[in-house]
Amino acid sequence: MTKEKNALSIRIDRRQFSAGLFGLAATAMMPTVTRAQGAGGAAAQKIADHFSSVKTMMGEFVQFGPRGEQTGGKFFIERPGKLRFNFDDPSPLRVIADGRNVVVGNIKLKTWDIYPLSKTPLTLLLADKIDLTNDAVRGVKEESDLTTIVLGNKTIFGDSTITMMFDSKTYDLRQWTITDNQGKDTSVMIYNVKTGVGFDERVFTVPYDQVRK
Repeated sequence: MTKEKNALSIRIDRRQFSAGLFGLAATAMMPTVTRAQGAGGAAAQKIADHFSSVKTMMGEFVQFGPRGEQTGGKFFIERPGKLRFNFDDPSPLRVIADGRNVVVGNIKLKTWDIYPLSKTPLTLLLADKIDLTNDAVRGVKEESDLTTIVLGNKTIFGDSTITMMFDSKTYDLRQWTITDNQGKDTSVMIYNVKTGVGFDERVFTVPYDQVRK
């Protein structure tokens, strides 16, 4: 049986998913983020525009959960709204977003959970355009090496936020952290990234026949 939920919980211990869906663990490792002013800063908006222009990307990730759990695997992103995480063995987890929903599957147990994409912070990461002039911006911090942008929408997913960290020179996304309603962080660092790649449509196909059993 599947469950429709209004928010995506990053802690799903019963499915051994507390290692996280997305991921760097340390709040202490993240710079202090100040409230964005005006358009969030011309440099920050330029970085956001660059990231929005990258329609497809793939690579490898290392994820850290709220308790420091570490795992890795491969990721695939197609804007807008599509994402896939294949976790390395022995983890049986798969995460797929098809533009409408996010599903979390345990391929060993053949169990799935489904969440509306629009009710999760991932919808901001996967948006067609990141606009730093709107109310979703919680803060922007510009440093010489990293620019940090915090996004959230309290009306849609409460106190959950997504913090994205970009290389200030290349504008490349380096990591993101999702903080849930309980203040727990799950972070993902990405590397060996390729952009402008083509994907078979099956990469982001959700097996609804299995999900809704």
